[in-house]
Amino acid sequence: MRGDERERKETMAAEVDREKCTGCGLCVDACPVEAISLENDKAKVDEEKCTECGRCVEECPNEAIRIP
Repeated sequence: MRGDERERKETMAAEVDREKCTGCGLCVDACPVEAISLENDKAKVDEEKCTECGRCVEECPNEAIRIP
């Protein structure tokens, strides 16, 4: 495993299930570090900004976001 792969495994950003995401934007508003945006009416997480706080997971009414 390369160094960058090891680093990525240690810090996993929130993941969005695009099938479940309705694009409501509640996660965007809940994110304290502005790591989530809507792209093509679906939530998209900026992996560099995500701190894995879980606020988006708690806010999503469709259980479309998880932290691996």
